[in-house]
Amino acid sequence: MSQYSYKAVDRGGGHVKGLIEAVDRRSAVAVLADKGHFVTELFEKDHAPIAASRAKDRPRSKDREKVLLDLSRFLRFGSRKVSSKDVLAMTTQLSTALQAGLPLLNGLELIREQQHKPGMREMLGDLVNSVNSGQSLSESMEKHKKAFNPLYLSMIRVGETGGILEETTAQLAGILTRDEKIKTNMKNASAYPIFVLCIGLASVAIIITWILPTIIGTISETGALLPLPTRMLMGLSEFSKTLFTKVYGWIFLSAIGAGFYYFSRWTKTIGKIKWDTFKLRIPVLGKVLQTIAVGRFARTLGALTKGGVIILEALSVVRDTLGNELLGREIDAVAEKVKRGESLAEPLSESGHFPPLLVQIVSIGEQTGKLDELLLNAADTFDTDADSAINRFMAIFPAMLILLLALIIGFIIIATLLPIVALTLGGGMI
Repeated sequence: MSQYSYKAVDRGGGHVKGLIEAVDRRSAVAVLADKGHFVTELFEKDHAPIAASRAKDRPRSKDREKVLLDLSRFLRFGSRKVSSKDVLAMTTQLSTALQAGLPLLNGLELIREQQHKPGMREMLGDLVNSVNSGQSLSESMEKHKKAFNPLYLSMIRVGETGGILEETTAQLAGILTRDEKIKTNMKNASAYPIFVLCIGLASVAIIITWILPTIIGTISETGALLPLPTRMLMGLSEFSKTLFTKVYGWIFLSAIGAGFYYFSRWTKTIGKIKWDTFKLRIPVLGKVLQTIAVGRFARTLGALTKGGVIILEALSVVRDTLGNELLGREIDAVAEKVKRGESLAEPLSESGHFPPLLVQIVSIGEQTGKLDELLLNAADTFDTDADSAINRFMAIFPAMLILLLALIIGFIIIATLLPIVALTLGGGMI
């Protein structure tokens, strides 16, 4: 047994210090966590504290660090934004540090020192200062809600309250890894077909605007009546020229841009429920979005209930992680019924937006008292279904884009060849 000297913050926010005997550093941290103490410094007796030894080096490099940070901010404006990948990397590193027995404050300092991104260094520096001044980690993170969503904050709060922060950060890392994998897969699968479509449409625009008018204009000088598809193509050519050469064309383009902007804002505010409802009704894509949401529901609710969060509070957190306002409001309705004393499974079944397998798992979990365990096990199954749905969508999506491009090019070819064939045969064509 070794003797350790510690400084910590209790649940009331007060600073405490003392001595504790334990087999190793990790055991000492665990014992203090059971008492509701959040360790800020911990070192073996007769050894210098890690935090204190580092503090000695700070004054000498403080001015140099400030100059370098200011220069970095000036040169790298975009790096001030904290992305979801940054949060995932930080969470994984924090989980590893805590599992290795490092105190929370020391772990945050180590992660901050490894950061090259000004935005991450600034955020982690604020977290270190807040925790060092007596605030809990969840309270410190609430100041950065753009980086940490409600699920993240709730699970960190659960970990602090129950003294299982290393477990909850590991669960968070798993959830964030899963979400990042889905986003990356969809971006990678759609990048090539979208690129091909954009290049194709740009080529079509050039052909319609500058090349075809010259070819078809020569034919129209013969006095032959152009076919309808050709006249439509010529009208489109004149319209596209007008857009870039006339004042009212630029006004029209500006109006389209403004329309897209306000439509984007509408889908995120008053029109969010209508837009999310529409997305769920899109063939193939709607099934993908619903399957992903079900997987998130199972994993998130299971992780929260396992951490000791009451079901009503867990549902309020879950509704914001589904990524769809319609499903979120269904969860609100479910929570209201649970609040009145109903079981969780019954209102889920009545909503009609959750698969029977999930309803059955929730029902069995409520009856056996193993809701968290069954949901976490089922989450893997739902994630597999989500992967299959994404793969099916990504197999269809490129084909649809290529088919659209083929139809456009086919129409141009037909509209171009019809007057040439008619002129060759020696007659006008209507």
